[in-house]
Amino acid sequence: MQQGVDMVRVVVTGMGVVTPVGNDVPTMWDNVVNGRSGVGKITLFDASEMRTQIAAEVKDFDPGALFGVKGARTTDRFTQFALVAGREAVADAGLEFEKDSDRVAVIVGTGIGGMSTMASQLQVLMERGPNRVSPFFIPMVLADIAAAALAIEYGVRGPNMATVSACASGTNSIGEAAEMIRHGRVDKAICGGSEASVHPVALAGFSVMRAVSERNDDPAGACRPFDANRDGFVMGEGAGILILERLDQALERGAHIYAEVVGYGASADAFHIAAPLEDGAGAAIAMRRALESAGLAPSDVDYINAHGTGTTLNDKAETIAIKSAFGDHAYRLAISSTKAVMGHLMGASGAAEAIVTIRALQEGIIPPTINYTTPDPECDLDYVPNEARRVPLRVAMSNSFGFGGHNATLAFRRWE
Repeated sequence: MQQGVDMVRVVVTGMGVVTPVGNDVPTMWDNVVNGRSGVGKITLFDASEMRTQIAAEVKDFDPGALFGVKGARTTDRFTQFALVAGREAVADAGLEFEKDSDRVAVIVGTGIGGMSTMASQLQVLMERGPNRVSPFFIPMVLADIAAAALAIEYGVRGPNMATVSACASGTNSIGEAAEMIRHGRVDKAICGGSEASVHPVALAGFSVMRAVSERNDDPAGACRPFDANRDGFVMGEGAGILILERLDQALERGAHIYAEVVGYGASADAFHIAAPLEDGAGAAIAMRRALESAGLAPSDVDYINAHGTGTTLNDKAETIAIKSAFGDHAYRLAISSTKAVMGHLMGASGAAEAIVTIRALQEGIIPPTINYTTPDPECDLDYVPNEARRVPLRVAMSNSFGFGGHNATLAFRRWE
């Protein structure tokens, strides 16, 4: 009997990253588990006049060597990150797309897109005139261009798009790709998120909002999720790309399976452009929907990779939301935020953190929330402080919440 489309199971068969703590998955995972911070003084521009002078920058990334001189000049940094992470993910999955390329989706989210190109070309316009603006300007800044570039690189002709939901973008991309596969519209997907917005105007904007940490003298200790002395997030950049497949096809080709995507939930706060609902109601809806779509009880979940930005409002609201969604089990859950190590990768954060969550399931190791020194009475759950914890894991979730009230949650099950 043919399996109904509503019964299609979705698995992860490839993963790739570009992050401030490593430009491949093994390096990134080793640094996250061992709490080695990727935060430092900003080198991409002169931040000496800024209130915040620190960020989590991608290191050892040479666009000229990776794409050639012309390719580096005609693609924005966020697209370059997506292409490099995508190459690792596709190679990891051992995929070739010559057959049924129209059954492969590409969905890559971003919060801002080609911000540095937008700013640099505006300067060209003002200083040198309209005829000196790059003819590549428009395609370089478009939010969907990372997805388009991956499709061009691999010749895949299925649905192709970007999700733009601020810091939930990467998580939404993975969730929507999984739904496409689950409902039979495609068989495989290249999905995730990419962001390269460590730029003076973005940092200035977050700074005047008082959203970013000002611990300039202690970059590695700046981001302090759930700690009573937290003072804001740390901007980061990078990309995370996953390969999703129908389970039956992955088994048929003998693919290595990392985890199963079992649940996805999304919601809106419908409250404020920047602040979360104080009672965490919107985030709780996303988590409940992920549980419901997976057919899971709250007690089935072992670990949550939290959004955990290190801002006063977010961490309190997320704690309340977890209690609302999980009830008494919230106090038995292990919860950690890896943004203290990687920084906040904005539209890429959910994708990179999904990969961290999958590795945690694989290895039976929960990465720590570093820089946790002073408990906050209003954040009273188990945040796995400062040291990784080895424990058997079967089901884990990853949360992402974005400006505008966007909430998204993914649930993964360890593959056995």
